[in-house]
Amino acid sequence: MVLKSTSASGVSVYQVSGTNVSRSLPDWIAKKRKRSLKNDLEYQNRVELVQDFEFSEASNKIKVTKDGQFAMATGTYKPQIHVYDFTNLSMKFDRHTDAENIDFLILSDDWTKSVHLQNDRSIQFQNKGGLHYATRIPKFGRSLAYNDINCDLYVGASGNELYRLNLEQGRFLNPFKLDIDENSGVNHVSINQVNGLLAVGLEDSVVEFWDPRARSRVSKLYLENQIDSSSFQVTATSFRNDGLNFACGTSNGYTYLYDLRTSEPSIVKDHGYGFDIKKLTWIDDVSSSSDKILVSDKRIAKIWDRLDGKPYASMEPSVDINDIEHVPGTGMFFTANEGIPMHTYYIPNLGPSPRWCSFLDSITEELEEKPNDSVYSNYRFITRDDVKKLNIQHLIGSKVLRPYMHGFFINTELYDKVSLITNPNAYKDEREREIRKRIEKERESRIRTAGAVQKPKIKVNKTLVDRLSEKRGDKVAEKVLTDDRFKEMFEDEDFQVDEEDYDYKQLNPVKSARETEEGAAKRIRALTAAEESDEERIAMREGRSGKYSDSESESESESEDEEEIELSEKDKKLIQKNRSTIERRMKEKKQSDSFLTEMSISTKETATGNASIPSFSKQVRERKLIEKEKKNDSSILHRNHRGEAELTFVPKKQPKPSKKPARRNNDDDDESDDETSKRDNGRSRPRYDGRRASKNVFRGM
Repeated sequence: MVLKSTSASGVSVYQVSGTNVSRSLPDWIAKKRKRSLKNDLEYQNRVELVQDFEFSEASNKIKVTKDGQFAMATGTYKPQIHVYDFTNLSMKFDRHTDAENIDFLILSDDWTKSVHLQNDRSIQFQNKGGLHYATRIPKFGRSLAYNDINCDLYVGASGNELYRLNLEQGRFLNPFKLDIDENSGVNHVSINQVNGLLAVGLEDSVVEFWDPRARSRVSKLYLENQIDSSSFQVTATSFRNDGLNFACGTSNGYTYLYDLRTSEPSIVKDHGYGFDIKKLTWIDDVSSSSDKILVSDKRIAKIWDRLDGKPYASMEPSVDINDIEHVPGTGMFFTANEGIPMHTYYIPNLGPSPRWCSFLDSITEELEEKPNDSVYSNYRFITRDDVKKLNIQHLIGSKVLRPYMHGFFINTELYDKVSLITNPNAYKDEREREIRKRIEKERESRIRTAGAVQKPKIKVNKTLVDRLSEKRGDKVAEKVLTDDRFKEMFEDEDFQVDEEDYDYKQLNPVKSARETEEGAAKRIRALTAAEESDEERIAMREGRSGKYSDSESESESESEDEEEIELSEKDKKLIQKNRSTIERRMKEKKQSDSFLTEMSISTKETATGNASIPSFSKQVRERKLIEKEKKNDSSILHRNHRGEAELTFVPKKQPKPSKKPARRNNDDDDESDDETSKRDNGRSRPRYDGRRASKNVFRGM
């Protein structure tokens, strides 16, 4: 058994009965095909919830009685009334009328009393025996509403009057004069069951509220739409059972939600198709969520949240919808439409199935346990990988495999046969998987102590979780492990990260310094407890005496040689490595100790004054002199972005050396004077040689 279902945002909608075609086969063809129906999969998998739940042409209206045991529907052709008994899951009776039904109301708790508005301006009252009474109204009627308190029947019609028929007195009362033009009319009438307030939806985008006790208009509500500025009409109205919330639908597909204490709408919702809203239903039941509203036009019926407008579920048959009815306290809906069969929808999330069809819960549970999204009608979608696994590549291009997008459609029966041939143990494996799943579910439902709570199991990529916990903390790592988006990364082996893979090394060529240090530490074997104690003993000896004695080293080497005879080659290599590391550490320690001793000696010498190193103040003075010489130099060195150096300076003339007069007191001094003159003037002979004497006697002195 297979039910057609759609799911959106985790809410499943099951189509229990009704076909998605506007017309079925003629009777004379159906009779010939009765023998072949036993081979029809759609006929075999059907769910006939209520027998004869259909009309010969189309259905107009459907309503469920207050006690929930009967349903009344009207349809055509010929115009007729059907009453269905849910206890027997069949039609109780059908009646034919002279004119087509526009609207009707069930006045009693069961089906025995009802009133029907016909399209020939007549109103019929039906009871157990059939037609009880019929009357007429001046203009063509459109909508009915009944007040249980004063027994007034309100009839909305074309024109500016709302007709009142009192069923207790059996006569018409003065109609309510509406504030509209005579050429327009009333589209819908509804009454508040809490306070008796009457809402009248008019053609000129206005809703008038009337008080039946005062027989006067209370207020007028003008609807405005800033999104769609075109003219529209009010086609549906509805009051919530709390007496404060009100909803109305328009002819351009918008829904307005109001609180009666304010004139501004709380939510304006676009239905999306632009057709007139046919019905508004508040889903107010204790068993289900009380914040949902059902809005229907001829194309689709949507359920959304009345507080934030968030969509919840939708029902969309391929035939036009005329009316929809919700069975109170359950998740079941009936639709009257332009097709021959009437549709039945079931939403388990909104409530349980009715008592008279409690078996629906078990059917839907079985369907939810084994969802199969790849099945389309009696075909199944498979990819190219599936074709290779089933070993049917030779069928590509034939009519058996119909190409579609990135795969193929194959008949489900053929797929089952081929999969059974390729894997004979498939049924057993599937059965074992289902048993394991059910056992795991039972284990999860058991009551456990607080200490028995375990962290999510990590099958794959444990190093990645460790790194994440080190960087971000354990809480972040736990969130990642429990997140549905990343859960498979640590459970499925296909997501295993192979760090030795060539592609991984290409993407991650350099590891962090910490990882390399950790890897090196892992490669070098850690020292054992005995080796650590030996190292500590060596360090203690160095601290006392500074060096090993030759005799001790010889004795240790002899003892080690004796031990090496007994050890294997692997142990010898490990001991050799440890010995080299110990020797390296000893050398480093000796160097550090010698440096410290030299520093201590130098400090002592400076303190006593015997140091050849200049004092700190002298070094500072020399440094200042060097900087001053640099400042006196006017040259400036610049480096550009290429690294080239540019030197700028102001040229200065070199000062000439001062001329010193030659001294000629003694002959012995001539040679020395010649040498000095050479040094001073750069000449081999003095300037005055070979010149005549002047009058100045002291010229040559």
